[in-house]
Amino acid sequence: MTTPPYPEDLEQPGLVRTGRSTFVRPVRPEDADRLVAFVGGLSRATLAYRSLGPVVRARDDVIRRGAHVDYLNELALVALAGDEIAGLVRYVRDPEEPEHAEVTFTIRDDHQSEGFGRLLLEHIAAAARDRGIRVLEADVLADNTRMINVFLGSGFQVESGPPGQIVHFEIAVDPQAQAVARAERREHTAVRRSLRPLLEPRSVAVIGANRGPLTIGHEIVANLLRGGFRGPVFPVNPRAEQVAGTRAYPDVRALPEVPDLALVAVRAEAVPDVVRECAEAGAKAVVVVSTGFGETGVEGRATELELARFARASGMRLVGPNCMGVVNTTPAARLAATFSPALPTPGRVAMSSQSGPLGLAVLDFARRLRLGFSGFVSVGHAVDVSTNDLLQWWEEDPETSVVLLHVETFGNPRRFARIARRVAPRKPIVAVHPGHADAAVDSLFAQSGVIRTRSLQELFDVALLLAHQPPPPGNRVAVITNAGGPAALTVGACEASGLRVPALNERLRHALRTALSPRADVTNPIDLTPMATAAHYRQALDAVLADDGIDAAVVLFMPPLADKPDEVAAAILDAAEAAPEKSVVASFLGGAGVADLLHRGELVVPTYAFPESAAASLGHAAAYQAWRSTPAGVIPDLSEVDTDRARSLIAGCPPGAVPPQVAAELLDSYGISVRESNSPGPDAFLSVRADPVFGPVIAFGLTGDYADLMADVAHRITPLSDRDAREMIRSLRAAPLLDGRVGGPGVDLRALEEAVLRISAMVEDLPEIESMELRPVRLLPPGDGVAVAHATIELTDDTRRGGLS
Repeated sequence: MTTPPYPEDLEQPGLVRTGRSTFVRPVRPEDADRLVAFVGGLSRATLAYRSLGPVVRARDDVIRRGAHVDYLNELALVALAGDEIAGLVRYVRDPEEPEHAEVTFTIRDDHQSEGFGRLLLEHIAAAARDRGIRVLEADVLADNTRMINVFLGSGFQVESGPPGQIVHFEIAVDPQAQAVARAERREHTAVRRSLRPLLEPRSVAVIGANRGPLTIGHEIVANLLRGGFRGPVFPVNPRAEQVAGTRAYPDVRALPEVPDLALVAVRAEAVPDVVRECAEAGAKAVVVVSTGFGETGVEGRATELELARFARASGMRLVGPNCMGVVNTTPAARLAATFSPALPTPGRVAMSSQSGPLGLAVLDFARRLRLGFSGFVSVGHAVDVSTNDLLQWWEEDPETSVVLLHVETFGNPRRFARIARRVAPRKPIVAVHPGHADAAVDSLFAQSGVIRTRSLQELFDVALLLAHQPPPPGNRVAVITNAGGPAALTVGACEASGLRVPALNERLRHALRTALSPRADVTNPIDLTPMATAAHYRQALDAVLADDGIDAAVVLFMPPLADKPDEVAAAILDAAEAAPEKSVVASFLGGAGVADLLHRGELVVPTYAFPESAAASLGHAAAYQAWRSTPAGVIPDLSEVDTDRARSLIAGCPPGAVPPQVAAELLDSYGISVRESNSPGPDAFLSVRADPVFGPVIAFGLTGDYADLMADVAHRITPLSDRDAREMIRSLRAAPLLDGRVGGPGVDLRALEEAVLRISAMVEDLPEIESMELRPVRLLPPGDGVAVAHATIELTDDTRRGGLS
């Protein structure tokens, strides 16, 4: 194949808005290593925006192929900062419309907001125009304001598609050309299409709608009407003419139109027939609030699973059974399909709960906190619609910015881990998990970007912060108070939550001394004294939030010690509004929830009854932001992998433990040999187990006392990137024995990391693997690799694998 000529004319120096010099040129085949380093250093947030939500599995081989273009139908330009890639733009010509091409931009995190996007747009537009391309097309997430501003401020003729979570742009690179905007953006995913009749129905039927108030069916009808649902509501009751003042119908067949959504509140034994009637009528979604199914035993569980199978086969989605309904406060829905007496106010938080009774308490508590919801779904037994489905709905919902989960089990844990890692870089996910305190589970939640809380109170404490304040850019906190005792407690709580309360620099202390009372203590915490005024609070907050060494502020106020708390609250709001990139939380001691005083339209400073809660919430938010900003790494392309051979070996084995020889051959298919070794070195183990929440989990540790007595074991969720493998091994407390810092030359870390990555790839390619144990694994000196002495592999029964949800 002839190598396409390299277009030297596209090599040009450039200046970005900040004045930084750069060099723009076409990508070359020898740039493959640079591209891998470039992609491997991108944060999860940047990857999420680049891939329109999903954080793609950045494979080494795919990245390297991006260095090979024909400079005509596909062209990529790089902007260099020194010898490294700072930004990349690529177009691919549409084979059906040769004058159109899709264009994508990726800017390295530390060079964003400097103007690289606009510079690269100018260069790629000129190159495209010279190659006969008239229109560049781009899809951009609606909250990716930086990229949207690049297009709108480019000076080119730009047309955008209809508003939505993804905005489609068409950029006329020829000033004389008229680009025709695409009529509609790309279709929603299959999951979102299937959930629309459930969460944004045009009409609702309530089967089992009682006439008497305070009964479940009656209250669902009443809430639908009270909540302002815009479509028709059809109560179904063969013995009633009206329910809640609305005409009733004897059965589903008698309804004047086919309902999108049907809520079923009848006796358990009648539910299957009712669901069948709904399917025959053409309903697209059904919510079964009735009880008496899986919670009653094996027969009840079988009945609800059959309900789910029937619903899916009939083209319906099913929520429940044993749930409390569905709420969607967004303007497109205004759906209060629940019997809860407390309906949430509109807001930016969405929640999935697996417990009906808990859901009642949640909605009541949230209302008292003035925490608004965009959506709330009680999934009950989750035989069909699950938290995984809802995450994908809220992922693209512009009205939702925070997702709360009450997590017990998942129909498909492997899918949850992937969806969570895809959503979390853009929208924080906060989960309350009833499991015991476990460092391993904590690390798995953290790897997925999910904020784990241990109580409902903590869940809502964190939600208050994330719904109203940005996560802090770092973990350095200033504490401002008018009482010394609570400040000392706050400092201890901050440190326990992973935050730092650093000493203030002399410049900041001088500014505080100048502004505050001479009796004020301008160390950290900053004690304004009981005589502090609102002006003192404002001056102190302004000073610390303007300092580059402070990322967030905790403000304490003791109302009995000072007059005019409303003025102090106004000062706090003013300061928070002036520094929108930093987090401000407060504790007006003795007050609970979001104080009315700290509410001003869309601006809210969360306030907590006790400062420990404020510090814990801030700690969770700071850890989330650190995860979000950390490069995700890449999944490398591994040599000596024979997937076809491995699948053939698996196909010949029944469920259960595979013979030792087959286990050895499976590992050999992925470049891992099972062999004895007499060479000196510590022994370790590598294992895989199926976690009920996260799916396949790899564990690594040294054998003996390290794991058995010290619980020194690291855990990660598959698939692992190169960064995951590296951090997993180095996270052990025994890591100094491995890298040579203690007791000798250390072990072959590169070979150990590769072995971990090979196990990850094997588990990803072969979902039939239920568990695996490599023990012992002899860790040999640098350059000698690792030796797996024994391997045990178990295969799962097909009927036990993760479901559709």
